[in-house]
Amino acid sequence: MNGKNDQGTETTADRIDTDVHCAPASFADLEPYFARYWRSYIEDANLTLSPTAGGAYPPGARTTGHAATDAGALREHVGDLRYAVLTCVTPFDVSRNPYFEAALASAVNDWVRAEWLEGRPRLRGSITVSTMDPAAAVAEIERLGDDERFVQVLLPVRGNDVRYGHVRYQPVLAAAAERDLTVCLHAWGRVGNAPTPSGFTHSYLEDYLANAQIAQSQIVSLIAEGVFERLPGLRVCLAECGFSWLPPLLWRFDKEWKGVWREVPWVKQRPSDYVYRHVRATTAFAHLPSDEGELREALTAIRPSDWLMYASDFPHRHGEGGRRLLSALDGPDKQAVLSGNALRFYRGLTAAGPR
Repeated sequence: MNGKNDQGTETTADRIDTDVHCAPASFADLEPYFARYWRSYIEDANLTLSPTAGGAYPPGARTTGHAATDAGALREHVGDLRYAVLTCVTPFDVSRNPYFEAALASAVNDWVRAEWLEGRPRLRGSITVSTMDPAAAVAEIERLGDDERFVQVLLPVRGNDVRYGHVRYQPVLAAAAERDLTVCLHAWGRVGNAPTPSGFTHSYLEDYLANAQIAQSQIVSLIAEGVFERLPGLRVCLAECGFSWLPPLLWRFDKEWKGVWREVPWVKQRPSDYVYRHVRATTAFAHLPSDEGELREALTAIRPSDWLMYASDFPHRHGEGGRRLLSALDGPDKQAVLSGNALRFYRGLTAAGPR
């Protein structure tokens, strides 16, 4: 055993952590992985990393923590985990230069590959890609997709001006599906775009909650645009976007689909069927009822063993929800959340762990 983590559960070898944050401390860490032109571009423009690169949480918030900047900082957390999937959100950049964003994503991917994945078989990586240039995103997936140490393509849940089900992004999703890579839509993203249908948020509380709202919009988009019919092998993970909102969303989505299915004839099954087949969410953060009876009822509706994958969201803290979730599960349901769903959802992971 390795003690207890921030979700109050033992860190044992049967656990797969699907969201562990790493981030470069500065552009100096990435310098060896940029082409000469971009090194000069960064220096001449006196660029610094996006203020949200290490985590979009304000100083003093309970959720705030500093992402690991080197593998040594993760040694205690990883401990005897079976696997840990790294998520580096540094390329969720604030610039409006699509060429720089693509170069930044490539540099981060090469940094992760060289500084984190080399010689560390328990760590798995996420391929970050540009949201402003789908062609560059496809090229990056093609460049790194054959490296089995990468298990997913990382996109911000807050993208540009259209949702990911739009035809613009379908080549990116197709490139991931062709290489058996999961697509992870991670909380936060492009801060220059309004996160809600009614405009920008005005407080951290609103902004924090908006990730869950946007995640629901992305699910609706992917299904209503027929993405899972066109790409039956596509798998989508929602990281750090919550999950307790799923039952009311699916109840209404299934109901409305029955009435207006002629608008979307390519949606050939109930929306809920697509979700439980193609989509998973991470356990952090967990917003659950405080009453034990209501908690059991909520978990019956949520179906954790069909929907959730364990994540610590290291180093961020989200209260007691994750601990209460795991404490309420037992037997096959708990094991599915701790590792079983991740084993089925990510390529190249084995029940025995790395050799």
